[in-house]
Amino acid sequence: MKIVARDIPPRTAWALEQAGVHPLLARLYAARGVQSKDELDDGLARLLPPSGMRGIDAAARLLADAMAKNQRLVIVADYDCDGATACAVGVRGLRLLGAQNVDYLVPDRVADGYGLTASIARRVKERGADVLITVDNGIASVEGVAEAKALGLQVLVTDHHLPGPALPAADAIVNPNQPGCTFESKSMAGVGVMFYVLLALRAELRARGVFDAATQPKLDPLLTLVALGTVADVVKLDANNRRLVAQGLRRIRAGQMPAGVAALFTVAGRKAAAATTFDFGFALGPRINAAGRLADMTLGIECLLTDNAARAAELAGMLDGINRERRDIESGMREQAMLMAESLFDESEEPPPAISVFDPDFHEGVVGIVASRIKDKLHRPTFVFAASSAPGKEHELKGSGRSIPGFHLRDALDLVAKRHPGVILKFGGHAMAAGCTVAEESFDVFEQAFAQVAQEWLDAATLTRKIETDGPLAPEYCRADIVDTLHREVWGQGFLPPTFSEEVEVLSQRLVGEAKNHLSIKLIHQGNPVDAIWFGRTEPLPARVLLAFRLDVNEWKGERKVQFLVEGAQL
Repeated sequence: MKIVARDIPPRTAWALEQAGVHPLLARLYAARGVQSKDELDDGLARLLPPSGMRGIDAAARLLADAMAKNQRLVIVADYDCDGATACAVGVRGLRLLGAQNVDYLVPDRVADGYGLTASIARRVKERGADVLITVDNGIASVEGVAEAKALGLQVLVTDHHLPGPALPAADAIVNPNQPGCTFESKSMAGVGVMFYVLLALRAELRARGVFDAATQPKLDPLLTLVALGTVADVVKLDANNRRLVAQGLRRIRAGQMPAGVAALFTVAGRKAAAATTFDFGFALGPRINAAGRLADMTLGIECLLTDNAARAAELAGMLDGINRERRDIESGMREQAMLMAESLFDESEEPPPAISVFDPDFHEGVVGIVASRIKDKLHRPTFVFAASSAPGKEHELKGSGRSIPGFHLRDALDLVAKRHPGVILKFGGHAMAAGCTVAEESFDVFEQAFAQVAQEWLDAATLTRKIETDGPLAPEYCRADIVDTLHREVWGQGFLPPTFSEEVEVLSQRLVGEAKNHLSIKLIHQGNPVDAIWFGRTEPLPARVLLAFRLDVNEWKGERKVQFLVEGAQL
């Protein structure tokens, strides 16, 4: 492991500080490419206008026409947190704007697979729909859209995933990543795209005289769900996404949120008044995702749609229980998958350039999480496969992959598919996360072909794990109030949370936790004693060591003390 300090442009940091930004934040922002204080303005007026998004005007007209005729709208969601929040935003937003007939349908991960399929299109038609709206899916659903159109449905695709070679023949497509779209933010989550469609629809309804600027419904209460889905989907937090997330966090901290979001904070043991992006990514998001992994995402969507506090508490409790079950399943799978991955190389060797593992007992709903854990430990692009549970698909394997910086996972799958036609039955995804289906007898071919692409694309520098840090932490900033200030900011993918690095003196260390798998450390930082913890570390540290660490606050009997969360060490 190599610890690398980010470049901090001194003039930019100084200019931000002179403009009134806290000195530590000025340094952190400058290191993340922020040039001026103006970029830090997270007001709604600074959001990119919807007009820049290709297809959005056609989408607004389609929806406005359907509402004028009181037609039935059915949203086809996805079974992850982004899909669930996008669906809830769509249902709530359309109803706010006057739609009388709005329903939704969410595919089953096992029975239906991903996206708008022909069978789902038929189920939507059976519900009496006139208009089918996809959220967080649909850009690759050429056959599903064709079936929907053949059944007489109008189709609006809203998505953010990368398109395939052919676009579906929908009546309107809104996706910042479709060809010809000049919208500046290409990193928007599915929930953000749906929110933008609602903004455009409201403008269209204003133009038609349905309401004016004074009487139009407010859509900003939906930003709590937009923020949750955006962070949970781990999309890049560019300036526009940071504004969306900041707006959502502000409302949650003020107590303005749907009953289901409040209930999720409660069951997760988190304080909504001090909500952070960490809560979205590691507390609320996983509980919603668990429903799609092990049960039915309808539970998650209903939790986000209900305005009844008692019902919200009941649904949040169910989601919490499913998440506990997910953790138990994941724990056993992770242990088995890690053993399989580590059996691919000797202790004295480096891991292979890419890793693929399969076990018939793996649960297909948890393969993505397990792939992420292996990728984190071994720093290699990783695919984990499970046997499909879908009727008639018993000989297919469903795989979920996670990647490392510098290796585009979807492009790698595309190359494997071209080199070995028929091995990958279907695939899709992003640079850092992707999924694919292969026939069980083709697993060995896939494993070798995927490793071959990695061998060609990855060099020694990319295969060396690096932790980028913000350098040393001045002792005057080692305070609980400073940690609170940092936690209130918007951090996430592409705008990583502050991580510092310094050589410290280790006074003592011991293993803690039920499984004795966490290292509790007492150390000296710049002459001052500090407690630290390294989760998942069992090997002892030398007396002096260069550590990379984040800041946290440990509360004990009313006393709040700074604690270091160790991310890595350069030994």
